[in-house]
Formats: sequence, C-alpha cells, structure tokens
Amino acid sequence: SPMHRLSVMAGVFSAALMMSSATFAQVPADPNNPNEAVPDAMTLTPYGETINIETAKKAAAGAIAEAVKRNWNGLCVAIVGPSGDLVYFEKQDNCQFASVTISQHKARTAARYRRPTVVFERLLGKGPFFAYLPTLDDVIASRGGNPLVVGGKVVGAIGVSGGTGSQDDTVSQAGVAVLK
Repeated sequence: SPMHRLSVMAGVFSAALMMSSATFAQVPADPNNPNEAVPDAMTLTPYGETINIETAKKAAAGAIAEAVKRNWNGLCVAIVGPSGDLVYFEKQDNCQFASVTISQHKARTAARYRRPTVVFERLLGKGPFFAYLPTLDDVIASRGGNPLVVGGKVVGAIGVSGGTGSQDDTVSQAGVAVLK
C-alpha cells in the first residue's frame, strides 16, 4: 500500500539521518586554537555589594573631571552595579544620542564579565578563533567599560562613550582611579 511504502521510506530516511549526524558530533581539536588550552586555576574577582549612589557619583565625577581637564565635551558616563543595572548616569551637553545607551552597555558588559571591554576588543583583533565573542550574551567589544573594584570585590562598572575608543577609555579609567 502507498501508506506502508511511505512509512518504510520515513523509517529508512530517519535511520540515515541519525547515522549521518553521528559523523558531525566530533570535531578534532585545533592545536593552534588558544581556546583549546584548559587552565589549571580560576582566579576571578568576587562580586561585592552594589555600589552606592555616593560612590557612583564620585566615580562619574572623576571621569567627567578628566574629560573637562582635556577639554572634551561630548561624553556619556554610566555607572552600574555588579549585575549591570544602572545606578548613576551623567551626560555632557554635547554627547551624541547613541552614546547614552552605548555607555550603559559598556558598563554592563564590564560588570557582568568582570573585565574591561577592551579585552573583548583585543581578542576579536586576534582573529577567527575569537569570532565567537559577539555571540555571547550582552557583549560589547569596544573599549571604555571598566569594572569598579572596592575592597577586592567588583561593586559595579563604569562605561564611557561619545569619543574615540581611546578617549572613552581614558575617561573611564579616571573614574576607576577615584575609587583606588
């Protein structure tokens, strides 16, 4: 019958599909890929309590002071807690609209991943072995986001946007320095 023939064909097709998928299960390791190395240890800076508003304002003020000292008017400064949620935001009058959210994204990434956003930027520059980075949740691979560490714990992060990457990072680092 046509129905029986269809069932047999479906069974044969399913068996072939299952057998062929097994050939794709293993991909050999590439000795040139630095991601293949398994580190011996994990030394991560622990998260602390969320930065309070007073400390957040100090970090932002240090960043803005650096921008003003250099006669840069066009930056947005975002301070987030360890989870990446916004605690404080300051915008210079001449900051481009896109940088309102970009500064927050940089801060959020730096806090959640406990590392400066320049790390992602530099790794992407190393080539195809790091092409997976933009697929990670909520990553921005542009310098200007830096963790804020107090008492050896990540209490938040600062993100700056509106200038060149080096301007953003210089101003962001000035905010970090206030808390040291």
